[in-house]
Formats: sequence, C-alpha cells, structure tokens
Amino acid sequence: MLKKTALGLLACLLLTVPAPFAYSAPSSTNSIFQILGNQNSACRNLRPTFDDLARKQLIAFYQPHNFHPLWSDRQRLEALLAQFDELADDGLDPASYAPEQIRQLYQTADSTQLACADILTTHAYLRALRHLAWGRVDQTSLEPIWRSGDYAGKIPSLTKIAEQGLADPAMAFSQARPTLDLYINLRHLYARMRHEQSPVWPKIPAGSPLRPEMQDLRIPLLEQRLAIYLPQPDPAASDDLLYYPALVEAVKNFQRQHSLQPDGIIGPGTLAELNTSQAYRLGQLRINLERLRWIARDMEPDILLVNVAGARLIDYRNGQASWQTRTQVGRADRATPLLKSTVTRLTLNPTWTVPPTILREDKLPKIRRNPGYLARNQIKVLDAQGQQIDPNLIDWNNPQAIRLRQDAGPGNPLGKVVVRFANPFFVYLHDTPSQPLFARSPRAFSSGCVRVEGALKLADRLLTDQEREPVKKLLANGKSTQYNLGSPRPILITYWTAEADGNGQVTYQQDIYKLDRSLLAALNAARP
Repeated sequence: MLKKTALGLLACLLLTVPAPFAYSAPSSTNSIFQILGNQNSACRNLRPTFDDLARKQLIAFYQPHNFHPLWSDRQRLEALLAQFDELADDGLDPASYAPEQIRQLYQTADSTQLACADILTTHAYLRALRHLAWGRVDQTSLEPIWRSGDYAGKIPSLTKIAEQGLADPAMAFSQARPTLDLYINLRHLYARMRHEQSPVWPKIPAGSPLRPEMQDLRIPLLEQRLAIYLPQPDPAASDDLLYYPALVEAVKNFQRQHSLQPDGIIGPGTLAELNTSQAYRLGQLRINLERLRWIARDMEPDILLVNVAGARLIDYRNGQASWQTRTQVGRADRATPLLKSTVTRLTLNPTWTVPPTILREDKLPKIRRNPGYLARNQIKVLDAQGQQIDPNLIDWNNPQAIRLRQDAGPGNPLGKVVVRFANPFFVYLHDTPSQPLFARSPRAFSSGCVRVEGALKLADRLLTDQEREPVKKLLANGKSTQYNLGSPRPILITYWTAEADGNGQVTYQQDIYKLDRSLLAALNAARP
C-alpha cells in the first residue's frame, strides 16, 4: 500500500513539473522510476543529503529522459568524476560527492544497484554544481545579508547548465563556476599553494615592540621568516642583531600585504601575523572562496562593491573593475551591515541628523559635560515634528522625543555628498572631513556608515553626462539638496578577508568582525 501511495504521489509530482521534452510514462520495471517513487528506497548507499527536496529535484531532472540512466556511458562518467576531483582547487572537498562510492557501485552487475549508482551520480552532480555556483554552506545562518525587495530571493537556476552538461561535464562545471575576477584569481592562488610544500616558518617570540635601529635577539628569526621579502639580506647587519633599514622595508611590505599599518614597528598585531601558519592561510583562502561564491551570486555587470573587511569600494562596469577607492567602515561594536540594494539618489551639501545610537552613546555625554557643544558644532535641536526648539528647555539627563541635526558645512561629518540606497539600518556612503584616517590600516572607525575617499569622484561616476553640470551648480550654492539619479546603480556591501591579483599576489585583510573562525568551522563540519 505504501509503495502504491508513493508512486501515486510521484505521478502527481510529475504532472506539476514542466518538462522541456515529450514525456511518456516509463515501464513498470523502470528501476530509477521505482526508486525515486519509494520513500524506503532499496538504495542503501544513497547519502544522508538525499532528502525529499533532493528527490523532487531528481524527479524533475530525470523526467525529460523518461527515467533512463544518464551515466551508462563510462567515458561521460569518468569525465564527471574528474570534475569532482578538480573541485579541490575551489576549496570544496571532492569526497562530499562520493566519487569512490560511485565507482564501487558501477562495478556491480545488479540492475537495481546500477540504478542506485545512476541516481547517486546525478544527485552528486547536481549538488556539486549548486555548491560551486551558490556556495557550500548556508550564508544566511553565518553571515546574513539583507536584500532590498528588488533582489530578495533571487537565485539563478542551474537546470539548463546541468542538462547541457550531461554531454560535457567539464563545460557544466566551467559555466557554474563563478567568473568574477576576484574568484578566479583566488582559486589559482589556492590551487598553487595547496600543491606546494608548506614552509615551516620559525616562531618569533613575543617581546617588547621592535622599532627601526633597535638591537634584538629575534633579528635572525625575523630575517628567516621574511626571506622572500629580502632577496639579498645583509649578513653583516644581522650579525650584530640590528634592525636595519632593508629589514624594516621588508616588514613594511609584509604589513601592507596583511592590511596592517606599514610603520615597520613589530608589535603584537604584526607578530601574530608573522607567526600565522601556512595551514591557517590555506584555510583562510578556502573560506574566502566560499564567500566569493556567495558574492558572485549577487554580482551584476554594473555595480558598486564594498568590501567591509578590506575597507575598499570597487566600481564595476560591464563586469570589470573600472575604479576603486579606500573607505572607512564600522568598528566592531557598530558593524557595517552586509546588504544589497540600489543607489537611487544623492544628498548634496547634506545636513546630518544624528542617529539614535550615536545620540545616546556619543552626543548626550558631550552635551551634558558642556551645553555649548551644540552651538559650537552648529547642531540644532528638533522636536518630533521637525520644529527647532531651544536647547535650554531640554532636560538633557532625560531628553524626550528630540532629534539633533547638524547644519551643512565643513564640520559636518557627512562632508559634501551622501550616496543613498534603501535599507533598514540607516547606513549610506558619504564624504568625510576625516581624510587622514584613510591612510590608516585597518580602517574600522565609523558608526556603521561607509566613508568614501574621493566621494565627489564617486558621485560623478554615478551621474550621466547631462546630470554633471546641474549637480556641480547645486554643490556650489551650499544648500542641502536631494538629487534623484537618472540611472540608479546596484550596490553590494559584503565581506572577505583574502584576495589575489592577476599576478598571484595575495593580500590578507584583517578579520575585523571575527567571522572567519565560524565559517571555517561550518565548512569543516560539512565535510563527509
């Protein structure tokens, strides 16, 4: 009775799944059809990932083929298994797709087990394409991203790629693999590093901060660790344990590569990076390949891409990085949120309405200490209706229903322009008078918004040719103005902590929000 019910349910499911080819009911002896319709499958080797959703996806995939085997051609099968092996260069574990188990199943002459092998192979094939294109683990549970209504829930289908790939598995994997330059470069670096013999770096002991021209017993170890930055170390200089200029420059280059302040001083932060193992670095590359799979899913040909960890904005045009600049992002206790939205307008010569958190935690203590703080910073007090009220009438120990608004001008923390997009976090991109902070690294200084170096240049890039002259005049008059863009642009604010350029040179960003460890644990837990 159970079997009849399952087969009946299967028939209903088949009617609801559109078939790109003519479908005729398979014979009653079709093993694949029977197995997929039986909740208590005879296939003992089907993996735990074979749940109801997977069963429905397989039904839809086999239906256009009349539930006939898809992998009976051994050449095609071996081509697929070879693609599973190559997933190691993407930071994915080939064992997750059971290549050895599949090979063993195909060694049997039993028709039922051959059907099981075909189903398991197809299941692994679809999972591998999905993991490669969308990510191995669930982003929403680890590093959730808010998407505006225009983008919520949009995940591209892989059905067409998977169908075409039956004749050429390598083509299917190539099409599913992200084409984002950030991903391609990092994948090449990871593949190279995982095949290299891991260097055994000397552990440099802790001690007082090491500054240029100091003498220190750790100098020989430091030279050994930074040999790749020192093509021709000076033996004479190292004999007397002097922290000599060439070694200082090597340290500065190391600091730049690891997104540290390049001051040549070896303090706790630089020491920790120097003592990080190659195995840890490989794990860092692997988790960022996963992040870049998430990012690639949200990318569009023309988009503003912000890396919070790297404090950098990249303007993509026609799928290529056409311009980039440094940013300042939220500090750890006021993190910049991850989101995808659309830039729709600029605020020129903005006033600044103080956000509630900053009002409570930053402004109120300063006002209580010195009531003249408001006048000195050109800050007005507004009631709930937006009407200005006398600050002397406010009980600053218990203010009720007020807002603070700072006038436009050189002291305004938003500078000359704000780039706005819909989001529930009250964050935006903006100019800033805090220009010296762009020379720092890492650059987590804000209360959540993203400060942009060259914000006026960014605004100019968002304008059409016809809009530039009117906007220039509006900026010059000094009045606060809202300007709606004629061509809105998508924006993606996200997070990654390692990248490589086209020459294979790697840069590691500081994990300012401490997200790497949990993602690495999730990827390791997903291994079989």
